[in-house]
Amino acid sequence: MHPLVTQQHIDDYARDGAVLVRGLFAGFVDEIAAGIEMNMSDPGPYAAENLKPGETGRFFDDYCNWTRIPPFDAVIRRSPAAEVAADLMGSDSAQLFHDHVLVKEPGTSKATPWHQDSPYYFVEGTQTLSFWCPVDPVGAASLRCVAGSHLWPRPVLPTRWLSEENFYADEDAYMPVPDPDAEGMRILEWPMEPGDAVAFDFRVLHGARGNESDIRRRAFSLRLVGDDARYVERPGRTSPPFPGHGMRPGDRLREDWFPTIFRRSDDIIGREAAGA
Repeated sequence: MHPLVTQQHIDDYARDGAVLVRGLFAGFVDEIAAGIEMNMSDPGPYAAENLKPGETGRFFDDYCNWTRIPPFDAVIRRSPAAEVAADLMGSDSAQLFHDHVLVKEPGTSKATPWHQDSPYYFVEGTQTLSFWCPVDPVGAASLRCVAGSHLWPRPVLPTRWLSEENFYADEDAYMPVPDPDAEGMRILEWPMEPGDAVAFDFRVLHGARGNESDIRRRAFSLRLVGDDARYVERPGRTSPPFPGHGMRPGDRLREDWFPTIFRRSDDIIGREAAGA
C-alpha cells in the first residue's frame, strides 16, 4: 500500500463508502490552484454557473479539462492519487475517468444538492472512486457524504442542479432524493486543509452546504475507476456525455480516452528495477 493508506482507511472506505486522506495532494496545491484559475478564465464546453437569478455569490463548475490544462495533467500523473485510489478500491489498476472543478465564491448561499454520481455516468462497478480536494481551508462548506449509501439497493434519482428537473424519464428505476439531515442519516464531513482529500465511491450520496464564509471555496475532483468498471448504457444523455466514444455495454473504458494512470504490476517492476 501507499504510505498514506492504512488498513483503517480501507476498512472505513468499504463500510462507509467515503474516507478522508490527509495530505494526499499536499505537494500539488499550487498546481491545482493554477489549473483552476486557468479553467475559470477559459471555461470548457461543459462549464456551468449554478445560481438562479437573485441568488448571491457564484457557484462555478466545469469538467473534462485535463487534456487542455497542463497543471491538471501534471497533478493527475505525478501525485499519488491513482495508487491511493487503487489501494482503497482493492484494484490492481486505476484508470482516469475525468476531472471536475467546483468553486463557490464567498457569500454563496447555494448548496450542492444531494446526489450520487453513478447514475449520471456511463460506467458502473464496485471499484469506482472520486477524490474531492480543496485548495482553501474548509469548514461548513466541506463535502458531506452519507455513510453506507453506496450499498443502497436502488440508485437515487439524478436531477439537474439548476432547473431541478429529473435527468432521466424512468423515475421508477430510482429512489427519490432523500433529506439526510431530516431523516437522521449518518453524515460524514470533515474540516479540511488545502491538499486533504475525501475519497468516495461513485454511488455515495453526497452534497455540500453553501459558502457563507469570507474566503473562496475552490475544490478539485478527480474521478477514477478500477478493474471491474465497465461501460453501461443509460436511459438518456449522460454527464459527462463524451460524444462519439464508440463503446459497447460491457466494454472497459477505452484507454486512449481514459488512460490507466496506475497499474500495480508496473509499480512492482519499477520498484524491483530501482532496487537492482
